Amino acid sequence: MTARSHELHRVTTPVLEIAYHRTGERRRKADAPVILLHGFPYDARAYDEVARLLAEAGRQVLTPYLRGYGPTGFLAEDTPRSGQQAALAQDLVEFMDALGIRRAVVAGYDWGGRAACAAAALWPERIHGLVTAGGYTVQDIARAMEPAAPEAEHRYWYQYYFHSERGRRGLEQNREELCKLLWRLWSPTWAEAEQAFAASAPSLHNPDFVDVAIHSYRHRYGLAAGEPCYQVLEDRLAELPPVTVPTVVLVGEENGVIPPADQTGTERFTGPCEVRTLPGVGHNVPQEAPAAFADAILSLPG
Repeated sequence: MTARSHELHRVTTPVLEIAYHRTGERRRKADAPVILLHGFPYDARAYDEVARLLAEAGRQVLTPYLRGYGPTGFLAEDTPRSGQQAALAQDLVEFMDALGIRRAVVAGYDWGGRAACAAAALWPERIHGLVTAGGYTVQDIARAMEPAAPEAEHRYWYQYYFHSERGRRGLEQNREELCKLLWRLWSPTWAEAEQAFAASAPSLHNPDFVDVAIHSYRHRYGLAAGEPCYQVLEDRLAELPPVTVPTVVLVGEENGVIPPADQTGTERFTGPCEVRTLPGVGHNVPQEAPAAFADAILSLPG
């Protein structure tokens, strides 16, 4: 068994052709596959080492590129390039459907953690267990314009930047420079960030990357309309539904965008939930602490 294959696989869902890596094989039929979901502005390479560790432990791992990243693409030119949370959650479930996966363990951070949390809340029968770096990340859009403490607000400068046409053009024209800056600010103690960024940077040149990212950061503040096809799901997410499946929350103590105190939301996890704090780890938890991330997945019921 090879621990990691960089050969791309592809699967077609109703909206996307999703590119993904498949690592390892299931040793026991009862084991649920593991789906690993990256965030903004990262890609599937964030999970190279996590996938290797899980494969060595006998788990099958699927690592898709989210909409707007890497080789994943929209099937139709006229499909709106939505980045809203309901779209990301729907993509995850449709990915599972296309591969014939009834239930999976899902894990993620940033956008990927949001997709995983939302799917676990909306479709608990499909999610066997959850690992989320950053805690409960379903967006409370109705209260998005309520100001946070200044210490938190200054960390979100990039989101406010993306609300303007200047920010859109900045992301379009300076995407690598801007995203590399975010990596550095969000993971200030991660010595390997520059080398890792070079491996992931090509995924930021997906033709839909800017449109999906800008829509995401405007929709979450109520500054851009969502797509009607996702409204039923958005209405359900607006209720901030609880997550009832077994969960491990990973908290990076050196997260440069979300302070540790804001990374749990444990009251929304009503099933078994364990919080693990990771000293010296920033925002990109799976790439900075792959052993801890893999161990959290393996600690859940298979």
